[in-house]
Amino acid sequence: MARLTRLLGGLAAGLSLILATVFVANVASAESNGGVRVMPLGDSITDGLTVQGGYRINLWQKLVADGYKIDFVGSMFNGPSSLGDHDHEGHSGWRIDQIDANIVNWLRTYTPRTVLLHIGTNDMFQNAAGAPARLGTLLDRITSTAPDTEVFVSTIIPLSGADSAVRTFNAAIPGLVQSRANAGRHVHLVNMYSALTTADLADGVHPNAGGYAKMATVWYNALRAVPGSLEGGTTTPTPTPTPTVTPTPPPSGTTFRLRNEGAGRCVDSPNSASANGTLFQIYDCHTNPNQRFTYSTGKQLQVLGKCLDSPTNAGSGTRVQLWDCHTNPNQQWNLNTNGTITNGANNLCLAVSGTANSSTVTIATCNGTANQRWTQA
Repeated sequence: MARLTRLLGGLAAGLSLILATVFVANVASAESNGGVRVMPLGDSITDGLTVQGGYRINLWQKLVADGYKIDFVGSMFNGPSSLGDHDHEGHSGWRIDQIDANIVNWLRTYTPRTVLLHIGTNDMFQNAAGAPARLGTLLDRITSTAPDTEVFVSTIIPLSGADSAVRTFNAAIPGLVQSRANAGRHVHLVNMYSALTTADLADGVHPNAGGYAKMATVWYNALRAVPGSLEGGTTTPTPTPTPTVTPTPPPSGTTFRLRNEGAGRCVDSPNSASANGTLFQIYDCHTNPNQRFTYSTGKQLQVLGKCLDSPTNAGSGTRVQLWDCHTNPNQQWNLNTNGTITNGANNLCLAVSGTANSSTVTIATCNGTANQRWTQA
């Protein structure tokens, strides 16, 4: 077994060098249709070694069929005519650290709204034990350089002859993603490993056409689950103006739930926690006190004897919290006629990061989309 591992490692290293040389020719001028900038990011699995264009073909077709206007971005270029946009950032043979060394330049050059990250396969043959730490460093680099970008982080697909290493690496990814999501970063876990088996691989490493179709479906479903990841084209949207007149607030003492229009779920204090600093989420609406708000004459949204609070000096993407009530503007909320709720300190809109239970509640630059519109239920 040790001999087989060394052999696979040697083959992978040699293949990496060949591919890194051969595929330089894929660099080309960018295509752009003014749509939402999505960066497919990774190694040869993103590039599409065995099927030129890889998962990007089916993903493009699914999105276009649903009426989305998407602009794939990156410094690389390949794929068939059935792929409407050939740009990507898939680098054959590359490891996590190599992507990390270049990511800042790519993000600044292409300013993606959304990143689809599948990386780590080549690391399984070269210092697999350090791969989770390297991925964490890469995620921090991406989210600090582009804090408003939606980053979808995929577990890597099965790999013949290295399943144990793949499973160990994949097991670390949910924690890496969750810890950053808890800090208000726009990162989302995508479980790609369970969608494919080794029967979906053309050469033991790269998917065949059927395997790539499965990957496209997983990416597509993940994107659809996060409002905003498929919204906003090359022109930065003008923030939705805050109306000068707010609707009449609910009568004093009346309780109500804050139901998000896009998610259909309600703002919720997890497990009825009432400690200062408790971070809000959305959850299936119910009648328990941890979802029942009152609106004070001071424009506070009160729940569980405390107030909905935007942390001091918070920027777009920051999670809102529960805190002792006071009269500062960061606890004052305007209930606007267009359904948005804006904070008195920063004029940012109350928003959700997704549609599923436990999706985070944040403040964000106002854009008028459904994930920023609320009803009193």
